[in-house]
Amino acid sequence: MVESAIHDCLILFQLMEPPPKECPKKPNEDATDDQVKSYDKWVKADEMAQYYILASMANILQHHHHSMGSAYDMLKSLKEMFGEQNRATKQTTMKALLNTKMVEGSSVKDHVLKMMGLLNELEVLGAVIDKEPQVEMVLQTLADRF
Repeated sequence: MVESAIHDCLILFQLMEPPPKECPKKPNEDATDDQVKSYDKWVKADEMAQYYILASMANILQHHHHSMGSAYDMLKSLKEMFGEQNRATKQTTMKALLNTKMVEGSSVKDHVLKMMGLLNELEVLGAVIDKEPQVEMVLQTLADRF
């Protein structure tokens, strides 16, 4: 999610693509103009990405990430710090999805919306479930009269 927002901001500022994962080597004296321009563009894009990442963080996280070398290093650190929480949230959401059963007499619309919400949450958390199995999951949770 953060990577997507950074990408959007870089496009907005006409930097086109977010910086590659690793910093390219600094051009030496024999480098072509294109190599120098490419390196300078990477540095500018990476600095912009770092500013956006830092601006979106709590102060304690800013302090920890401020001195990192690149936006990639910051994102890698954040994934290491919060990846376990993401996994636990994904497991909890998946459990809720699999254990949900429509209550007899309740609204089909409300039940389907609840199921769609859980499936959307799983997608945001990085779970990949094809559309056909999603439909099958929802149909299996409907009350017996369906």
